[in-house]
Amino acid sequence: MECLDGCKLGARPIDQHIKGFEALGANVNVGQGNITATCNKLVGTNIYMDIVSVGATINVMLAAVLAKGTTVIDNPAKEPHIVDVANFLNTMGADVRGAGTDVIKINGVEKLEGNVTYSVVPDQIEAGTFMLAAVASRGDLIIKNCTTKHLECISAKLLEIGAHVEELDGDTIHVWCDKRPTKANIKTLPYPGFPTDLQPQMGVVLSTAEGTSTINESIWESRFQYTDELNKMGAKIMVQGKTAIFEGTDSLYGAPVCATDLRAGAALIIAGICANGITEVHNLEHIDRGYENIEERFRNIGANIKRVREDDPNKNLVEMSE
Repeated sequence: MECLDGCKLGARPIDQHIKGFEALGANVNVGQGNITATCNKLVGTNIYMDIVSVGATINVMLAAVLAKGTTVIDNPAKEPHIVDVANFLNTMGADVRGAGTDVIKINGVEKLEGNVTYSVVPDQIEAGTFMLAAVASRGDLIIKNCTTKHLECISAKLLEIGAHVEELDGDTIHVWCDKRPTKANIKTLPYPGFPTDLQPQMGVVLSTAEGTSTINESIWESRFQYTDELNKMGAKIMVQGKTAIFEGTDSLYGAPVCATDLRAGAALIIAGICANGITEVHNLEHIDRGYENIEERFRNIGANIKRVREDDPNKNLVEMSE
């Protein structure tokens, strides 16, 4: 069996998943690298999430839609894709109510209908990445096919640091910045707070902002690995535990850097586009898990970026120049 690694950002406990399954009536055994869950039937119940967990919320929802009776999830995650999963399940005949609020109520049904057509909600992290790229590069972008309401936490911070954000309608947003951003203090939080998955991209913006900025990471233990790579490009970042302090500098310069995780990779591409000279971003397999044809998309909005091969055919890099 092939094991695919995700981003190494810290501990990823599954206790809330197991707690939810067991509350519904499953027997869960963990041992020898395997997790086995069995049951004769699942029965609806009240479940309180000790921490806000996107994955656990989705897993309990999936299990509860066919459980007998009613399941109530207190303190669930509220991210847009939680609502999207609920809407998708309801399209299949489930009865899920309250997704996106403090309480989700699920009335179990006998079966789900498999022959349905559904359009997945736009990815607010991808849209936010391009919003932050526009500000970091002092650019001007119109981003279409996004849900502007899901981007309000990013828009608020961009306005705070002196960028311009205009919602043209419910699915189009205009972002531009014609001057050096001002300092900011950021704390990542579960939705609708500032998302941890846009923290590294915001870090690039703050690296060249005026004054001293801080980012407090409240979700992941190891989200600041990218700061060492940005410092190679001339950034002045000091990490103290789960807080990073950014001393804004006038500009960045190109250097060979490594994508330590998915969002760090996106941040380094943004930094390379903004930097003077050539930047090489290695470990593209991280980036490719979360962004489709990222170099082509940046090329289409004016970046000088290309994907090339090293001598070792198993290694990729991206070259960027001003």
